[in-house]
Amino acid sequence: MSFSYLKKKFKKKNKMTKENGDEPRKEAPPAMPLQEEVQKRKEEEELLNQVMSRINEIENDIPRIKVSMDTLKSQINDLRGEIERLDHIIKDVMVLYEVVSQQINPFKDSDSENPLFSEVEELKNEIETLKDEIAQIKADLRLIIIDGMDLDELIYEAMSEGSA
Repeated sequence: MSFSYLKKKFKKKNKMTKENGDEPRKEAPPAMPLQEEVQKRKEEEELLNQVMSRINEIENDIPRIKVSMDTLKSQINDLRGEIERLDHIIKDVMVLYEVVSQQINPFKDSDSENPLFSEVEELKNEIETLKDEIAQIKADLRLIIIDGMDLDELIYEAMSEGSA
């Protein structure tokens, strides 16, 4: 809405009073000289134009700001998911650290029941058993090679005993 619109609006009211036959009231003489009044109106109109242009700029910026906010919201949600994933990974690493450091850390109670610790102990025992069996197989192979035994004949005998 510009200042010229307001001027036109007020001019119509004065014309309406003339058409009704009412004499327009004589107004008191203006307190300001005419030139100052014109200057003041120009300043007001200029100020109004500046305000209107600023309002237009703001109205143009609002959609861009909304798009930026939506983008930021989606990025924040992505970061939130990434942080949750990292939190899960850190928890897994901490559990692994606890298992590994439990045997080394002198401040930890080694008698405490930790299911992961018991699983690690079971795996150690199985590995020791496999090492012993491999050592036995190596010794048997050395005997076979040193004695010059026929390997095919031994396999045939072992298979025939198992099927009988």
